[in-house]
Amino acid sequence: MIETVGAMTPRRKAIILVSCCLSLLIVSMDATIVNVALPSIRTDLSATPAQLQWVVDIYTLVLASLLMLAGAAGDRLGRRRVFQTGLAIFAVGSLACSLAPSIETLIAARLLQGIGGSMLNPVALSIISQIFTGKVERARALGIWGAVVGISMSLGPIVGGLLIETISWRSVFWINLPICAAAIVLTAVFVPESKSATMRTVDPIGQLLAVLFLFGVVYALIEGPVLGWGNARVVISAAVALVAFVAFLRYESRRTDPFLDLRFFYSIPFTSAVINAICAFAAWGAFLFMMSLYLQGERGFSAMHTGLIYLPIAVGALMFSPLSGRLVGRYGARPSLVLAGTLIAAASTMLTFLTATTPVWSLLIVFAVFGIGFSMVNAPITNSAVSGMPLDRAGAASAVTSTSRQVGVSIGVALCGSIAGNAMATGGTEFAKAAHPLWFFCIALGLVILATGLYSTSERAQRSADRLAPLVLGTDRPTEAADVR
Repeated sequence: MIETVGAMTPRRKAIILVSCCLSLLIVSMDATIVNVALPSIRTDLSATPAQLQWVVDIYTLVLASLLMLAGAAGDRLGRRRVFQTGLAIFAVGSLACSLAPSIETLIAARLLQGIGGSMLNPVALSIISQIFTGKVERARALGIWGAVVGISMSLGPIVGGLLIETISWRSVFWINLPICAAAIVLTAVFVPESKSATMRTVDPIGQLLAVLFLFGVVYALIEGPVLGWGNARVVISAAVALVAFVAFLRYESRRTDPFLDLRFFYSIPFTSAVINAICAFAAWGAFLFMMSLYLQGERGFSAMHTGLIYLPIAVGALMFSPLSGRLVGRYGARPSLVLAGTLIAAASTMLTFLTATTPVWSLLIVFAVFGIGFSMVNAPITNSAVSGMPLDRAGAASAVTSTSRQVGVSIGVALCGSIAGNAMATGGTEFAKAAHPLWFFCIALGLVILATGLYSTSERAQRSADRLAPLVLGTDRPTEAADVR
């Protein structure tokens, strides 16, 4: 650190925590609040289904691509400086979104939002770790941080529905401006500047290959149903993604200080955490995207009514996210993962019976079951990711799962067009029926979470995690994966 934190008063620490949580609030809420605005955006800006997918995915893709780079930049350039820069960029992006005259401009502004957002959460989490040094106070601060994640993502559709109904869809971006301004001022006054004593390398080549892979996959999934799977642009995009993925694996395996330490994947719990994060958030992204179009398009509900139907998800997050954390602390990750996978699969099964006349009370049950299942998954994912990790690698492992969450949302939204393209193209009274294949896919995602929840908490999995610590702390990089049997 370039400046000693020193003995801070509890009041100052609380204000620092509030400023960090404000950034988390807007970044997480913006990942969900836009979904309720999609029908209004489609009407006002004459957007195609693929363009609506890009409105959501360009934001989450940029977040996923730059999260780890932003964390390294904060350590190198100064956490407060990077944090404030991120807030300013996010505010400018939000203002540009609210003023967008066309769908193309809105997508570009969402990209700018994503750049700013990527500089907030990892740096804010690093600031919290530097300020709250005691074991108990750090655990309490991280608990509040985790609660804000679930609450903000769940409240996004409700707040969005209220703003759209009373003002317009553009107002869902206005709400970010005063929050960013407050966070910038609080950070300038109360947060001390700090840097890491040991600088992480940036690894621009690894970063570029990862970005090419992610954008290539999502572009192919979104544009494939529109342009045709044999279209030259779609084929080239898929090919670039494949080549970038292979090159990424080869390049990163040979670096002494890689962008992503591939040896982490020798740990079954860590690998399972990444898989579970992608599966859970893919189901979540698809659910939010499709149900907003269903409720306002096929059913004709207002944005306000749509937000209220999302209320069981918010209640589930408030009640069951803390419960999941306690279950993980007492019994390990297995009960929460098994329950999460079972409930997500059960809710997706209910959605396969969805029609244009499904009663609202039935919809509320589906939303409640899905919301509870989703709220149970975050705590065990983080726990599994850091299981067996050396202390100085736990942060990097956690960052990978944070990135995996955003990747999952991007893939989930992209799959809406690939699997349920007919529903998005036709709309009307056939929307629910045409979307059924997507829900069958979400059932499979839930079952994957269930299966990995059982396998990743087995004795064999634990042994693989135990072998990882001495491996990553050693001086020699192995040429083969460790035997995890």
